[in-house]
Amino acid sequence: MSPTPDLIILNGSLLTFDDATPRATALAIQDGTIVAVGDTDDIRSQAGNGTKIIDAAGGTVMPGFIDSHVHLFGGAAELGMLDLRETVGADALTKALRTYAAEHPDEPLLMGVAADYEILGPGVKTTRQDLDRILSERPVALMSADHHTVWANTIALQKAGILNGAVVPPGSEIVMAGDGTAQGQLNETGAFGPVLRLSQLGGRDLLGYVTGADPEPPATPKERAFDKEVILRGLNHCASHGITGLHNMDGNFYQLELLSELEAEGRLPIRVQVPMHLKNTDSLDRLEEADEMRRRFTSDMVWSGRVKMFMDGVLDSYTALMLAPYPGKPDSLGDAVFSAEHFNEACIRADAMGLQLSTHAIGDGAVRRTLDGYEAARNANGARDSRHRIEHIELIDPLDLPRLAGLDVVASLQPLHSPAGGLFSPYPAGDILTAEQIPFAFAWNKIRESGAKICFSTDWPVVPVDTMMTVAGAVNCTELPSPWQDNRQSLTATLSAYSHDNAWIEFNEHRKGRLRPGYMADIAILEQDLFSIDEDQLANARVATTICRGVVSHGS
Repeated sequence: MSPTPDLIILNGSLLTFDDATPRATALAIQDGTIVAVGDTDDIRSQAGNGTKIIDAAGGTVMPGFIDSHVHLFGGAAELGMLDLRETVGADALTKALRTYAAEHPDEPLLMGVAADYEILGPGVKTTRQDLDRILSERPVALMSADHHTVWANTIALQKAGILNGAVVPPGSEIVMAGDGTAQGQLNETGAFGPVLRLSQLGGRDLLGYVTGADPEPPATPKERAFDKEVILRGLNHCASHGITGLHNMDGNFYQLELLSELEAEGRLPIRVQVPMHLKNTDSLDRLEEADEMRRRFTSDMVWSGRVKMFMDGVLDSYTALMLAPYPGKPDSLGDAVFSAEHFNEACIRADAMGLQLSTHAIGDGAVRRTLDGYEAARNANGARDSRHRIEHIELIDPLDLPRLAGLDVVASLQPLHSPAGGLFSPYPAGDILTAEQIPFAFAWNKIRESGAKICFSTDWPVVPVDTMMTVAGAVNCTELPSPWQDNRQSLTATLSAYSHDNAWIEFNEHRKGRLRPGYMADIAILEQDLFSIDEDQLANARVATTICRGVVSHGS
């Protein structure tokens, strides 16, 4: 006699991604595994006295969302920081900062996040003096939405020890004023890391992003307990959006340890993969840490096995690496974080160890250099099922499109990064991108048509971790002026790229990403049937219940 299910879901519109049973209305779960998929009457009959019953009430039931590009610790910390996403102009910034300061009298660093590059107005560069006029007696820092630039006031720069400049790693910059002092703008992690250490978290939330190292000196028991609760708050926030899995894009042993402690305590609501972050300043011997992470952390809830690298910066600060100079900047190709030789050798060594690679590459020059590194690894080690990834690909040269599929490279894309997603304004032709480049910017359809594998994610906290906002951004797409292209995605393809396909990318397609007997019971239940509502209402659709490993992590 079959065991009584722990939980059954009835009256749903199931999107299974299983060719054997593409559509159904109910499923049953036992011991964290899906044990039956079928119609409501059949599944209802399996219920026993102890079975929990969830009525999906006609809503879409699908594999849980897997957000394949997030910065968990930083995103979790930012939930308690000043959100400047809708703040425009000096008056609005003044009101927001002073109000936040009054509400947080003991915060050692007043941190605003999601700040626009032109938060003070079109064409206005934010300086330390601008921030001093708002608040001069307490350290203030504003983080750009893309997390590649920080603006700080004078006292923050003084306390960080960089008011008069400092030596920073290649690719980072303390922008200097004519008087020999810091202007206030800090580009990339090597420049703004010292300012972040002034916060209540001591910069521990971004260590995996800034250095990839652990806290030094080591976090105290009190700090570890505090940090763990911050991370848990972020995980619960993700679960509220139907997310059952995360691929972190920064990492260190510290995050892996805190997540493993939450798992041991029975409090971890989401599965998380954490990579080893290899910096351009690191010896390649550091890759042994990636191997140690893979060996030490092997549960279904917390694991590693991946190396993250950065190849360039971002378009807005002209630090994305380009093949041709930026318009109006004949001497600027952006910044290459790794030299070609260093990157190629890193790829060869990591690939030889059987590790997966994910590399931030935004400009077409960075994409080409990343492809060159992956090709060097394949030539040196032979072809294997590596599923190496390129993160972002905001601009690609047409000659490199066929190389993605040719090298079996995954295009890891973020719909809300594109101006078509509705959060950010399009670049006018001739500003950052030329009219010839724009058709190959955020070129989701061209990448799909090339035969390359695609996955979707958010890059939280660069954009909100709201899954349905991202789904709407991919499906609806704001109409942009020529020469921008129409990159609208189908709803089914978008949901697949945000769940089923991301299970494949993490080598778990045999047990995750489908509603199928024998698969992990990681499930999202929406309040509505996504295929029955108007597409312009997708962003308003909400998650009713999230289930991870057969346990309800959000909802009831």
